Amino acid sequence: MTAEVLSNGSQATDPVSGAPPELVKSVATETEPDTATVEPKKEQEEKQQQVEEKPRESTTLGSIMEKNSSFREESNFLTDLMESEKKALFELRSLVETNLLKPKEGEEGGEVKDMSLWGVPLLPSKCPESNNVILLKFLRAREFKAKDAYKMLEKTLQWRKESKIDSILEESSLGKDLSSTFYMSGFGKEGRPVCYNLLGAFRDEEMYQKAFGSEEKKQEFLRWRIQLMEMGIKKLEFGPGKPSSFVQVIDLKDAPGLSKKEIRIAMKEAVELLQDNYPEFVAKTIFINAPFWYYAFGALISPFLTQRTRSKFVFARPSRVTETLLKYIPVENIPVSYGGLKREGDNEIYGEGTGVQEQVLKANSTGSIEIPLPQAGTTLLWDLTVLGWEVNYKEEFVPSDEGSYTILIQKERKLCYDEKTVCNSFKNNEPGKVVLTIDNPTYKKKKALYRYKIKHC
Repeated sequence: MTAEVLSNGSQATDPVSGAPPELVKSVATETEPDTATVEPKKEQEEKQQQVEEKPRESTTLGSIMEKNSSFREESNFLTDLMESEKKALFELRSLVETNLLKPKEGEEGGEVKDMSLWGVPLLPSKCPESNNVILLKFLRAREFKAKDAYKMLEKTLQWRKESKIDSILEESSLGKDLSSTFYMSGFGKEGRPVCYNLLGAFRDEEMYQKAFGSEEKKQEFLRWRIQLMEMGIKKLEFGPGKPSSFVQVIDLKDAPGLSKKEIRIAMKEAVELLQDNYPEFVAKTIFINAPFWYYAFGALISPFLTQRTRSKFVFARPSRVTETLLKYIPVENIPVSYGGLKREGDNEIYGEGTGVQEQVLKANSTGSIEIPLPQAGTTLLWDLTVLGWEVNYKEEFVPSDEGSYTILIQKERKLCYDEKTVCNSFKNNEPGKVVLTIDNPTYKKKKALYRYKIKHC
């Protein structure tokens, strides 16, 4: 199930789940068929074939939320702003120049202060387009109320000064044991950096204690999390039409439950720090491998979140992880652990810009991918993933010489939805082709994504 929270408030909703009242009862799964009225198999197959030709209207809460979600990151072009938003921007500019940058009485020198935030001068005349992007972040976080946005900006600058954030990237000792739990990797479809948060790592007691075992360790964890944010901001571009926010992926597989109060408190503090001092830096937050209890917990806190915040949330059950990530991240940038094609050293193997190909697998049918190897002594490397898996898969080398024997590279096996990407290689001693056979026994059309590289020895 994939759920994307509603971003419009035009429809009456249930106060707990945020869904229309008449649809709350269909949260978990679609209704099972009545066994007393089961149709003959042939009729079922005919109806299922019609379903393949015409997309089915799902009645689950997730599909309804996804269909009605209308969030998109707002434009930073002045021409795209409403008049009221332009007015708020000019008012905030004036407040910054008058109250923040002009010297106070009694201060030495009479020149305007040269202040910047994330490398962008706060004086609009120095870098107007980038300055607009920064100021608009604070305005959007405060519903375009210029005075409230100014107070937020002022507090952020004060916090950065007191916490010495401008030098935090120089603190090389932070997060040495935690680099595998939170990290930046690859870019989304619109050029946004992607930040992965693997909370399941804290199921390990030793790792948990390293991060949250004492108040001192918790504060170090929080500071390291801020450092990671600052590192990510270095990859952003503050200008109209340029990526100025992140895609955040939060993996809840094996995550500690609500009973672990230390991590709960630390995460709450981290969210507050990021929310108060890094406004509008997250375009989408994708929760993957979410256990069922998380949906209930999310429904409880949903009324306390703004529509703007909720509209950025996407939830994916384990069987829908790859499909959900593919909406926002190219398959070559999704790690193999999530059904993508990105693995360590893949740039050295495939180089930049290796094309990813796709093949549609019809329902209840078998498809094959043939990769020709016309020369002997070459090595073929390939990666392959099937959205949703639940297929049977095998690999063979078929020689061009009819008198030679077919070589079984990988015997047929069933690949389930939690399968990682297939990565394999084969060196041929004679001309022929590698055939990847995929049997889709389900009633649902699937898609295979793959790439390959032929190395000549």
